[in-house]
Amino acid sequence: MDTAAEFVKIWMKLTKEWNALMEEELAPGLTAGQLEVLELLRSKEPMKPSELLLFLETTPAAVTTLLDRMERSGLVERQRDEADRRIVWIRMTERGRSEVERGLSVRSDVANRSLDRISAHNRQLLIYLMGKVAGTRENAEAVSGKPDGQEQKKKEKGA
Repeated sequence: MDTAAEFVKIWMKLTKEWNALMEEELAPGLTAGQLEVLELLRSKEPMKPSELLLFLETTPAAVTTLLDRMERSGLVERQRDEADRRIVWIRMTERGRSEVERGLSVRSDVANRSLDRISAHNRQLLIYLMGKVAGTRENAEAVSGKPDGQEQKKKEKGA
């Protein structure tokens, strides 16, 4: 099996396993999609529904449906802007704040159960390599102007 096919097979198995565990452990009060919204609100609250679209990669109708369910569950509330009544702000409720903390803990536990299968050194290596594959390492280097350790060693050797 070629490397790409093997990577995809492993990645799909891992994400399927994690998604199933997340949905099971978050239930009945929360879904993974709702956790994503609450996590965004936690760092950027208040937000307009249209602003969520930039992060959720879905349709306006799907965001509206998701927010409707979250509002019925007491996780968020919609508030009209006092200066411009056309604008609606989304804010977390106290229940939403509690559930986002629980959800982040569940997600951390799910990931840690997988990561516990490997040594601390290999965890760091895995995180580093996944960052490279995802392109986040290169982006950080471009912003900071500092190459990663391997690239720096190549430059120092003149390779």
